Amino acid sequence: MKIIPTKISEVVILEPTVFGDHRGYFFESFSQREFDRLVRPIVFVQDNESKSSYGVLRGLHYQLPPHAQSKLVRVATGRVIDVAVDIRQGSPTFGQHVAVELSAENHRQLFIPRGFAHGFVVLSPEVVFQYKCDNYYAPQSEGAIAFDDPALDIDWGIAPSEAILSEKDRRHPLLKDAPLFNYNENLYDNENTGNRR
Repeated sequence: MKIIPTKISEVVILEPTVFGDHRGYFFESFSQREFDRLVRPIVFVQDNESKSSYGVLRGLHYQLPPHAQSKLVRVATGRVIDVAVDIRQGSPTFGQHVAVELSAENHRQLFIPRGFAHGFVVLSPEVVFQYKCDNYYAPQSEGAIAFDDPALDIDWGIAPSEAILSEKDRRHPLLKDAPLFNYNENLYDNENTGNRR
């Protein structure tokens, strides 16, 4: 497993070692031991999968404390632009984002820590998107930001008019109006998490 840094140090790309031959390929998509060693000690407690078609944009989503989530995301089929936005007030990278192409071909994964909003847009005819979470889904703690907030200046790879959104995703507030995280708060120190102490 290779770790590729991004412009925001807490957000990293994971690139597995792929073994291929005339039969196909094999790679280790997740190792708790290697993740703990190379990224940070975390216990993922929930796995999710979604299927979407070209132009579907999901985001920008997060959960607030005490149900904040880290995510490890990957694409099993297709291609997306995946985005993580730092929404920790007081952070030196507040409001900045990382955008990474994830695909079934490059096998890359993106780690999005707590304190970040997350979203993706589908650039292939179809995508199967998978993600691991280190805290359970808690609808009462849901937060979100408008994907097209001009303050974020995200290049999604498609025109905003092409984006296919849920009714819920059409109504998200701008960053300046959304409930956010505090950079000085220890987001990994609460009892509602599966993380090891």
